[in-house]
Amino acid sequence: MIASLYSSLGDRVRFCLKTKPKQQKRTIQDGSSFSILMEVTDEPQINSERSKEKERIKSDRVKKRKPKRKDYQPNYFLSIPITNKEIIKGIKSLQNAVIQQDKRLAQAMVRDGSFHITLLVMQLLNEDEVNIGTDALLELKPFIEELLQGKHLSLPFEGIGTFGNQVGFVKLAEGDHVNSLSEIAETANRTFQEKGIRAGESRSFKPHLTFMKLSKAPWLRKNGVKKIDPDLYEKFISHRFGEEILYRIDLCSMEKKKQSNGYYHCESSIVIGKKPIGIQELINEALHREMMGLKSKVKQIKELLLKPEIQAKIRRELFEGRLINNSNPANDVIFGTTLT
Repeated sequence: MIASLYSSLGDRVRFCLKTKPKQQKRTIQDGSSFSILMEVTDEPQINSERSKEKERIKSDRVKKRKPKRKDYQPNYFLSIPITNKEIIKGIKSLQNAVIQQDKRLAQAMVRDGSFHITLLVMQLLNEDEVNIGTDALLELKPFIEELLQGKHLSLPFEGIGTFGNQVGFVKLAEGDHVNSLSEIAETANRTFQEKGIRAGESRSFKPHLTFMKLSKAPWLRKNGVKKIDPDLYEKFISHRFGEEILYRIDLCSMEKKKQSNGYYHCESSIVIGKKPIGIQELINEALHREMMGLKSKVKQIKELLLKPEIQAKIRRELFEGRLINNSNPANDVIFGTTLT
């Protein structure tokens, strides 16, 4: 009987050893005075762990396939405007040279009033965030003035470069000024982010002055213009365009309507030191910007008055006013008295 029990248990143990790799030892006792050591599997627990592992792997694969949500879309930027007439004249000569070789590229050119260096891009979703951005820009001014220690930061432009042959730009010449500008850009990025503003971009800061973008005219690609041919700007490869003195940084909108001079809608500005040509030009420029703002408002009023529903309302109110005046004899007496 004992031999038969050993034989039966041995068969079960060998079966378990062949079919279940993960096992644990337990001691089973019968009613007699001996004990038998055998392998017993914990099948429910193993199956549960395997199931959880499969679910985790499946979930990870789904997450990897799922595209990341692109909820960061910059719509504002810090701009250093280009105002040096020598630089502007040189860029316009460059643009004209390109257009003479391929007239289709005229639509890809940046307007001269829009020339600038982008210091930082950011996302401002509402008026409150614009106000926060304005405060951050104001906080940036004392840092820049301390960095420059009363000296002018001169930005010389020389030569031509591209981003993937899709964007053409005038290069900022090498020198210590690049380090200073990069430090200002890094501090601006940190200042805005500390205030809760989403700012910056994945690529490293590379100051440049854009003069053309193929993306400004998407139809060019359909017409066979897929890249900017280097031969178009060959004569300007080593051209010196001039120097811009950093004296103003603007918080500009990418989406709002541009000013009449071609420059971007500006929310706020800081002035760094004094422009070498004199403070009077700054005053004149401030007055000009105020005038542009007034002209913009006047234009909006004109557009409003040209709407048919507004004109109909004005006519109705004028007609009703005349009827009231005509029905009141006292108004006639007063009016007649006034005339005499």
